[in-house]
Amino acid sequence: MTVTAYTLAVVLNLFCLFLGYRFLFQPASAAAGYGVPADPGGDAGAYLTIKGLRDGTLGLVGLALLAFAGAGAEAWFMLAVALVPLGDTLIVLRNGGTKAVAFGIHFATAVVVLVIAGLLFAV
Repeated sequence: MTVTAYTLAVVLNLFCLFLGYRFLFQPASAAAGYGVPADPGGDAGAYLTIKGLRDGTLGLVGLALLAFAGAGAEAWFMLAVALVPLGDTLIVLRNGGTKAVAFGIHFATAVVVLVIAGLLFAV
């Protein structure tokens, strides 16, 4: 179970880094995939950059915790970080996104994060 928990945690953290990269370097397509497309005529660039930095930072912190503090610290971190995709679920729903994206991507991500946290707590 230890290998599974660590592998899933690493994959999730790397995915956060990928999302951060995507929001920083491909913001329009990343925003569309998020479920709330950026307004091409608006000034959404700063918000998309913030989201990219947030996601990338969460991935880096997660990897650092796993490498230097261990499974317990990473589990607590993931437990707290699960609030982010739960919040993203509400953001998508409140801003005209579809329920399929809100629940199929963001809420499902929160569940995955919580499952991985549970696995790390069990290690």
